[in-house]
Amino acid sequence: MSASDLTVAFIGLGVMGYPMAGHLVTRGGHEVVVYNRTAEKAARFAARFSAKTAPTPRLAAEGADFVFACVGNDDDLRQVTIGEEGAFRGLKPGAVFVDHTTASAEVARELHARAKEQGFGFVDAPVSGGQSGAENGALTVMCGGEAADFVRIEPVVAAYARACRLMGPPGAGQLTKMVNQICIAGLVQGLAEALDFATRAGLDGAAVVDLIKNGAAQSWQMENRHETMLAGEFDFGFAVEWMRKDLAICFAEARRNGASLPVAALVDQFYAEVERMGGRRWDTSSLIARLRSRAT
Repeated sequence: MSASDLTVAFIGLGVMGYPMAGHLVTRGGHEVVVYNRTAEKAARFAARFSAKTAPTPRLAAEGADFVFACVGNDDDLRQVTIGEEGAFRGLKPGAVFVDHTTASAEVARELHARAKEQGFGFVDAPVSGGQSGAENGALTVMCGGEAADFVRIEPVVAAYARACRLMGPPGAGQLTKMVNQICIAGLVQGLAEALDFATRAGLDGAAVVDLIKNGAAQSWQMENRHETMLAGEFDFGFAVEWMRKDLAICFAEARRNGASLPVAALVDQFYAEVERMGGRRWDTSSLIARLRSRAT
């Protein structure tokens, strides 16, 4: 079946979903039907990409071969899947639902079981790469589910992914995303401390990074965030409140599996301080603002 023969639906046109759905049209060549809670945004998308809109997730899913979703949290996901007008009420047998929401492994397993009962597939597929990754079609997609479903969705997801891998059974994609967020929390705090230290030591922070990024300290966060951190600019990117939502999912899972997350827990407390400073929607790199607010 060629791309032009596939019908694709996308639910949730936020800062990530909007460009991802756009790539399904422009790069994937798919006919796309979109649903968004704010209908005006869906209408703007449809006008820009010559797509169709649907008034409910159920109607968006009707007749679709693949339905993608990228919404806020577990409750939002349940609403657009198994709610009264959810997509699961419209999906045809043999279709596959792909969830790009960063949610719990528990809800992924729950929805996979529901999907299987109804005769269609479900893949939990959270992403990493942020808004810029979505806009540039360069996301990393971490999948959990059945191999047969993954094989079917992989060429479609390729429209906005630079890497896509099946990590294990249902829930494994969400668990992998938790690992990703745990890593990022520590990295950003370490970078914030290092840049603040460099400034207080009288060093040129940009020059320091230009040198050490070629060594063992290198990271995506260092490459892409050090300039704005030094400049005190945070009005972009992955918001602090979203990171705290993700970390809460990590902590809940850690309580179940017995993992210890002391550094992540400490960084979450620091993010709470940033929120109290008015930085709820600041980029996660704003951890440095908390350090700068302290007396020298």
